[in-house]
Amino acid sequence: MRRSKLEIQVDILKVLARHGPLKLTHIMYKANANCSVLKQHLVFLAQYNLVEEKHLPKKGILYAVTAKGKTALTYFRELNNALEITGETSKIPALLY
Repeated sequence: MRRSKLEIQVDILKVLARHGPLKLTHIMYKANANCSVLKQHLVFLAQYNLVEEKHLPKKGILYAVTAKGKTALTYFRELNNALEITGETSKIPALLY
């Protein structure tokens, strides 16, 4: 089953929130997304200040979740919990642990 754009973006935020700043390839493997798709989503998330690029001299470019990104992730989790409380069977798969 294919993931929606929202599910991929939530997965990226979860990976960065859990593991801290990471290189593109590390995010790619942990979020299970190919490189071109991941780059598109990182650009989108960066436009909305959910993710930021950090340029480090010896490590290169690292991506980190911002405070706004952590807040968005919290809201997505709360939404998932609310759907569970109301008895909805269709929960957002990306938010399940």
